Amino acid sequence: MSNLESLLASLQKLEQDSQNEFQNLASITDLEAFRVSWLGKKGQLTMTLKEMGKLTPEERPKAGQEGNRIRQGLESKIAEIEKTFSNKELQNKIEAERIDVTLKGRERVSRKEHPVRTTYDELLRIFSKCGFECEIGPEVEHEFFNFDALNMPASHPARALQDTFYIKGSPDVVLRTHTSPVQIRTMLSQKPPIRMVAPGRVYRADYDATHSPMFHQIEGLFIDTDVQMGHLKGILSVMVKEFFKTELKVRLRPSFFPFTEPSAEIDIACPFCKGETQNPPCKTCKGTSWIEIGGCGMVDPEVFKAVEIDPHKYSGFAFGMGIERMTMLKYGVNDLRNYYEGDQNFISQFARWKP
Repeated sequence: MSNLESLLASLQKLEQDSQNEFQNLASITDLEAFRVSWLGKKGQLTMTLKEMGKLTPEERPKAGQEGNRIRQGLESKIAEIEKTFSNKELQNKIEAERIDVTLKGRERVSRKEHPVRTTYDELLRIFSKCGFECEIGPEVEHEFFNFDALNMPASHPARALQDTFYIKGSPDVVLRTHTSPVQIRTMLSQKPPIRMVAPGRVYRADYDATHSPMFHQIEGLFIDTDVQMGHLKGILSVMVKEFFKTELKVRLRPSFFPFTEPSAEIDIACPFCKGETQNPPCKTCKGTSWIEIGGCGMVDPEVFKAVEIDPHKYSGFAFGMGIERMTMLKYGVNDLRNYYEGDQNFISQFARWKP
């Protein structure tokens, strides 16, 4: 038998064997293995056709035609079977995901807004009506903006590790302890008059029923010529009335903050007992008739100097309060941690509906 006859016989046998193997294919994986086994670089057909090198130039065309016919037949059959497997796989997936349209539909649950977010938005709305613009700043802050420019020297207790989270490897970078750095950034980037509020997350190393290592603050700043404490109390009185939806007295109790002078604590008449004597005493104000909600004061001239604003030409006031604190007072909640435990039954008591 000549080399050509031997090669043609081998090709015919391969064609017959491949047709028999097609009957055993059960999946796409089997089909791919078959393709590699027969048509791959080291596949049976490929290796057999390499025997053409032993043929004479006159014999090679006939062997090549036969090899191409078999290859095209295998490729066509593989494509046909692959389509069949793909259709079957798609049908199985459709069957698995079939929806019974006769079943009763699930009730759509509307989400509720977190009460802290509700307070956040409400305070922004109130101050916006008073002409204040919202400014946002970074939560990871340099000590210059968080302390130095606010008249807090390196020896100030607030800069101690027990109160402040410092970034490891960067001793002059902290998680901001208040949103006052936004005031500094605003004064450095804008010229007076300035009327702004800075809401956002702040961080302190403290955790109990009334303190959290992460909480929200809103601080305000108003700078212009001839700004007085009376303007400050007027703004705070409007905010309290709008927020609590009732007339509550506001008093400014002398205090100390390094970035304001004079400084004061902001007290409001207890929104629960309205200052009336109760027996037993009101649990919220403990019978004092007053509740502290934040701090305020006239901007210290040293702060103006740090941001290159002339303290002889301009004056201003600043104030700040905890948003969680305001939320607790509005809803009568005595433990700050309730807002962060993810209890939907608790949150839904106070939250407004969102579509």
